[in-house]
Amino acid sequence: MSCCCPHAKSASRFFSFFARRYRRRFETKGFEPSQKQLMQGLAQSGYQGMTVLEVGSGVGHVHQSLLEQGAASAVGIDLAPEMIKEAEAWAEDRGLVGRTQYLTGDFIHQTAEIKTADVCVMDKVVCCYPDAEGLVKATLAKTAKIYALTYPRNQWYVRFAIGLAALLLKLIRSDFRPYVHDPELIEQWIVEQGYAKVYEARTFVWLTQIYQRS
Repeated sequence: MSCCCPHAKSASRFFSFFARRYRRRFETKGFEPSQKQLMQGLAQSGYQGMTVLEVGSGVGHVHQSLLEQGAASAVGIDLAPEMIKEAEAWAEDRGLVGRTQYLTGDFIHQTAEIKTADVCVMDKVVCCYPDAEGLVKATLAKTAKIYALTYPRNQWYVRFAIGLAALLLKLIRSDFRPYVHDPELIEQWIVEQGYAKVYEARTFVWLTQIYQRS
């Protein structure tokens, strides 16, 4: 399914432009600090033998690494077609084609096509959605055991930087905008669905949280 709103279409174009660079960066430098925290938290939660759904999967480095470390299979979905192309190519290079499936489009509009997974991962995705509550609740509905996400901290310097980025995007006539959503609300939405927080870590910009069903 194609993206159905101006924001989603602009996000698709924006991230497609950087797809090749994202893969090269991962191949040469590996995980950035917040992603190392994400992987550490998932390792503590125990995902071996489980199915994974990564929303906003990008070039696939996170879920493909989980597969190499013991996850059973993974589905990746991303707005950007070029991100998905890079993920499919990388899965082939890593011998993971039989354990991966990829979809292009907006997750919220494709939930009927997606099966419930044991683990849901969203690395820097909530900040790309205007409707954080809708995204969180839709992804929770497709999660059975472990819910993992990284998103911006609600600090003045983060809000300033993201506000500046939004202004620059407006000046170049892009409809895509980044957002800083309230972590307290995000945690509330997750806990209300029967989850308990089992891991939390921070960098200067990013907040990483892992939840498990109580």
